[in-house]
Amino acid sequence: MSKLLPFLALLILFVIGGCSSVNYGDPAEEETINVDWGRTDQQRFAQAMTKSLIEFPRLNHYAGPGKGQDLRVITYMGGIANETTEHVNTSGISDSIRTALINSGKFRFVVGPHGQDEITNQVDFQQGSGRVNPVMIKQYGKQLGADVIIYGALRSIKKHKGRSMESVGVRLEDVYYQFVLNCVDIETAEIIWTREEELTKRARIGLFGSS
Repeated sequence: MSKLLPFLALLILFVIGGCSSVNYGDPAEEETINVDWGRTDQQRFAQAMTKSLIEFPRLNHYAGPGKGQDLRVITYMGGIANETTEHVNTSGISDSIRTALINSGKFRFVVGPHGQDEITNQVDFQQGSGRVNPVMIKQYGKQLGADVIIYGALRSIKKHKGRSMESVGVRLEDVYYQFVLNCVDIETAEIIWTREEELTKRARIGLFGSS
């Protein structure tokens, strides 16, 4: 009997571990599977930056030649450099920030290189294919000129402490994320707004946790 109990315990663990399931989750629910970059980190950083940009007084309106009565800030979304040790698709952060700023009603955005390629393909098609009504053919030279550019960087510092007798077999992991975003006047190159957000995540991994 004494030999049977450990065997049954291992068998139960094997059966439970072998069961798989897929469920829908709530994207807004806090995600803490591990210390690596995750959706909650992206959401927190994007929300903090967006709120600060929307509330910044100097960006309430931006006058300029050719803008007429529409003084919304014409913005170009630059890159967010990934300076972490992880593979982080920072375009997701950019998309979240841009979407929220557009929906605020205070910002207009011009497209980046990928969008420009799509525009070029479409205008060239309209002008050269002979398939488009001539009065509806779009011309180059009418794009908006951005007032400001937004760009930044995501950085991280990771530390860990291996298992030991002192830690009773527990391994410790700590990661610090720093996200810095800048808003620059394109004409003067002046940084008119900047913000730094920080985030720390810690994990205690037990004896039977993953390495």
